[in-house]
Amino acid sequence: MGLAVEMKQITKAFSGVKAIDDVSLKVEEGEIHALIGENGAGKSTLMNVLSGSFSHHTYEGSVWVKGKQVKLTSPDDANKAGIVMVHQELALIPEISVAENVFLGHLPKNRTGIDWKTIYGKAEEALERLSLSIDVKSKVKYLSVGQQQLVEIAKAIMMGGRVLILDEPTAPLTDRETEILFRILKDLKEDGITIIYISHRLEEIFKLTDTVSVMRDGKMIVTKKTSELTTDSLVSYMIGRELKNMYPDMETKAGEVILEIQDYCVRHPEYEGKNIVSHVNMKFCRGEIVGISGLLGAGRTELMMAVTGGYRITGKGKILLDGREVHFKSPKEAIRAGIGFVTEDRKGNGLIVDQSLCFNCSLAALDKVRARHMLNRRMETTLTEKFINELKIKTVGMYHPVKSLSGGNQQKAVLAKWLATNPRILILDEPTRGVDVGAKYEIYTIMKELAEAGVAIIMISSDLPEVIGMSDRVYIMSEGSLTGELHKGMLTEENIMKYATNTANC
Repeated sequence: MGLAVEMKQITKAFSGVKAIDDVSLKVEEGEIHALIGENGAGKSTLMNVLSGSFSHHTYEGSVWVKGKQVKLTSPDDANKAGIVMVHQELALIPEISVAENVFLGHLPKNRTGIDWKTIYGKAEEALERLSLSIDVKSKVKYLSVGQQQLVEIAKAIMMGGRVLILDEPTAPLTDRETEILFRILKDLKEDGITIIYISHRLEEIFKLTDTVSVMRDGKMIVTKKTSELTTDSLVSYMIGRELKNMYPDMETKAGEVILEIQDYCVRHPEYEGKNIVSHVNMKFCRGEIVGISGLLGAGRTELMMAVTGGYRITGKGKILLDGREVHFKSPKEAIRAGIGFVTEDRKGNGLIVDQSLCFNCSLAALDKVRARHMLNRRMETTLTEKFINELKIKTVGMYHPVKSLSGGNQQKAVLAKWLATNPRILILDEPTRGVDVGAKYEIYTIMKELAEAGVAIIMISSDLPEVIGMSDRVYIMSEGSLTGELHKGMLTEENIMKYATNTANC
């Protein structure tokens, strides 16, 4: 087989700053080719060039598909050339059927109008190819995130995609859904479809891909067969230095109890007579990092959102802060009490992405950037500059919209927003999801430093190595109940999973 895609000497700049600089990439037909690098390395920019999101007039260099140069002006041009990108934020319409989403933008017609027979028949064929057994007439909103991801891939194939670009496809998936996706991608590869796979999860790279290309600071650093690489060598290519330990070697020491949750319950928002959190008891100390682990749907996020007044249903039970009973009716009250909450969904609940980095950094700490009840721009600018430097946020400028930042830098912006409040308790929900290795280490270091300074850190995470590597203690939940508590010496993936599946005493 020959080359499916070749990109030659691509340079793309924004506001005079080069996002990618003289980058070349070759992808063989019928291979799974990983494209990796730190957040802000230029991966998305390069793929937006290939997928037609940036017109050929806006960058230097050339794109070749199956040996022929193409000049793409839009994603539609790329689709016609057989290149389809499945973005991390899924582009499905929840209120219409699966079949309509699969054919969105190119609905087949007959003499009387839309050819529904063909639409449903072809959609069923596409989903069968992906081993997805669902009713193509059902609305997308009723599907799981994993099923929606596969519908996106079915849609890409129906558009004639011979080169699929997948951007962090497993970020919202469970382990089982990820296994299913991998099997499907390997089947597509056998059918001659080329896959460019963007991911921060290095274990996936070694499990799935044939070739790896690494970008750093807007340049292509290396392209090698996956079999020629190790985790250590891959990390060193990504960050430009050797990273001997994934987790900072900093000791934390628990102080007095600052937050206690007693016999806490939260009613299920949809099922009458059922709790989403049931009779939970937990304690959190100053200077300690406590993990909360469990499978999807265990009630971890719902628990902490209810405790801090941010859940749609009020919880019942006792919340003690510094030994005194409190009940937060809103996140605003929790913030005033010194509690910060880095939410799982940074774009939905963490940031206002159309606003600037400066606006977002001060959003939860307006009392610190105002004088005489008026916003003080100089104070706001000083605060933002402080966190750009401390958190190493890569940005063109603090007044540019947050949506222009890479995923990892957006995560740092959320962190900056809450650090600006000087929290006594900081809750982090999936703090490193979609974040590269180097940025993860920086976030872990910040967490350790905060704990050393006496802040109580509560970390909700589905990443078991992260939970084990960062936590002093771990609470494990299953189906809304607390099933176990493990201290440092007992923290293993096997032990956590026993409690997460409620089989520890079997």
